Amino acid sequence: MARALSIIALVALWAIAAALVDSRMLPSPLMVAGLVATETLSGELPYEMGCTLARVIVSFSVALVLGSLAGYAMGHWKAVDRYGDPWLVALINLPALVTILFAYIWIGLNETAAILAVALNKLPNVVVMMREGTRALDPGLDEMARAFRLTGFSRVRHVVMPQLAPYFAAASRSGLAIAWKIVLVAELIGRPNGVGFVLGTAFSLFDLTKILSYALTFVALMLTIENLLVQPLERRAQRWRRRA
Repeated sequence: MARALSIIALVALWAIAAALVDSRMLPSPLMVAGLVATETLSGELPYEMGCTLARVIVSFSVALVLGSLAGYAMGHWKAVDRYGDPWLVALINLPALVTILFAYIWIGLNETAAILAVALNKLPNVVVMMREGTRALDPGLDEMARAFRLTGFSRVRHVVMPQLAPYFAAASRSGLAIAWKIVLVAELIGRPNGVGFVLGTAFSLFDLTKILSYALTFVALMLTIENLLVQPLERRAQRWRRRA
């Protein structure tokens, strides 16, 4: 209820501000909603959002899988951590724009370059979270698993994974928020479709109505995914700790 009231208040303030200034500088909510409806019926908005969402999912999944494996290895073996830490620090401090530009120059203006650039930008954040989660594993539980002679697979499934689940969920939640923003930059620079491409075209035409319609629609989509998928998974991952 509080969220709904907050959104209503925000839209009301937006409408009041739009009524006080030039509509070209700040389109009203009705103008933006009308364009969203028009673009949706024409099929352009679903297509562009679908392109962006596909890039987000693929790059996010690649970063999550590779980052989880690398983070576990760095947290479990000190030698791997010492060797990989300089690479990790370098990737964390490398600007997303630089990574995207290098990927497009070295690989070309294609999907592989865009997805790789986004995945590389998200990868270090996942590694850091999963490394800390691995370092926080309870050695007592591992000793218990060995005492009961659990197989390696059973130990990973029943002992390691439940303890890493909250860190995995946190990495997923933050990663999704970061990934789609980087995808928009990659599309703006070097892709012929997607929300980022549309925003760049609208910016060149000073079309604020289109910028707001696509930006707000995609934000609404990501908020829906956050509330219906990511947050429930995070609560589920934390459930065993609350019971304990």
